[in-house]
Amino acid sequence: MMQGYFKARNNDVVVFDAFYRENPCGGGYAIACGLEQVIDYIKNLQFSADDIRYLQSLNMFDEDFLKYLSTFRFSGSIYAIPEGTVMFPREPFIKVIAPIMEAQLVETAILNILNHQSLIATKAARVCYAAQNDGVMEFGLRRAQGPDSGIYGARAAVIGGCCGTSNVLAGQIFNIPVKGTHAHSWIMSFPDEYTAFKTYAELYPNACILLVDTYDTLKSGIPNAIRVFQEMKDAGVKLHNYGIRMDSGDLAYLSKKVRQMLDTAGFPDAIISASNDLDEYLIETLKIQGAKITSWGVGTSLITSRDCPAFGGVYKLAAIRNEDGHFTPKIKLSENTEKVTNPGNKEIYRIYDKETGKIRADLICLANETFDENEDMVLFDPNETWKRTRIVGGTYTMRKLLVPIFEEGKCVYTSPSVMEIQSICTQEKATLWDENMRFVNPSNVYVDLSDNLYDLKQKVFNELSAAKYHIV
Repeated sequence: MMQGYFKARNNDVVVFDAFYRENPCGGGYAIACGLEQVIDYIKNLQFSADDIRYLQSLNMFDEDFLKYLSTFRFSGSIYAIPEGTVMFPREPFIKVIAPIMEAQLVETAILNILNHQSLIATKAARVCYAAQNDGVMEFGLRRAQGPDSGIYGARAAVIGGCCGTSNVLAGQIFNIPVKGTHAHSWIMSFPDEYTAFKTYAELYPNACILLVDTYDTLKSGIPNAIRVFQEMKDAGVKLHNYGIRMDSGDLAYLSKKVRQMLDTAGFPDAIISASNDLDEYLIETLKIQGAKITSWGVGTSLITSRDCPAFGGVYKLAAIRNEDGHFTPKIKLSENTEKVTNPGNKEIYRIYDKETGKIRADLICLANETFDENEDMVLFDPNETWKRTRIVGGTYTMRKLLVPIFEEGKCVYTSPSVMEIQSICTQEKATLWDENMRFVNPSNVYVDLSDNLYDLKQKVFNELSAAKYHIV
């Protein structure tokens, strides 16, 4: 396609929107994630001599086009929803304004990066919500879909709310907390369970989490763990960050029994952690059943988002800039209503309830529109326009969601650290209503169109329909 534009001498400046149509996991929101990696990609996007030689070997590309690629650098502008921000379907989470060859080239990388990390960050947010402020550790590297997925998935999981990861390389790269215990093989490699526990405690007295289900949790694992904890205490070791982990069995029943045994033995502050194919639904159920688990290790279901393995972000042409600098809107039509795109160069405003700070709605509008928070605002469903809500002036606040990332090829944005983004994400999640957070049939946040954008969409639609049926 890029060579086709080059040969046709078409290098119009265009607007592309990346957005998604449905929240992952049947939820009520998603978390924007991966922008830092998009920035790195755009900054370093060029074609080396080896790249050019490979493209020549394909016998698909002409020399004049390859010569153009040899000096290629991205020269456009990019606007995006910052990482950690709550977002909703149909609103652009990234907007690219660039010559069409450049805008088309970056499509796949942008979607690949943002789709993956946004998916895992959203899944992590759901798991952490189910855990009700307990610590959730990302334990999924061995089940991730390859090393890169494990590394960047760990990054996204921490942004979504996890307190740490077992992925040490991710910890090094992103300066995020690294947490973990030992495997069953550690226990099995010693003559007996007690010796395995005692050795581990001597090595890691300040991070002594013992895996108690290798042989028998209640008859062997917990008695041996208590014995080791008591010996540490008698030796004057100040017990800190210590406890047990269970990886099998009925976690609700076992955790209650384990808590009772630890408390009776004089260790009421011992951590009870659990793993074993956990996800948000199982954690929620265990909480309802009164499980005494205080720390959760979540692996496969988190790092792969097993029940929803794809985010579904798309990248669509929205406008072409004319010689006078104005944008001609473009629209994609479909027999499926949800696949009809919103045309034009757009902006997103988030509307908050002034009293509670919660999100009332998001408003997609044209880029040059402004609003007065002191005036009443009428919002309507763009597909079912009879559904309307009036927000009284003075009871709401608004903020723009898209921020400039690149301007004419120059990066103008500095990414926060991962832990700073996690803090942003925590604040963002607090702006959702409880009804938006539930796992089954959540209440959806309204994503509406401004009057001007709605009218423009109808105008473009009608013009295309008239052309299709030769109506004059």
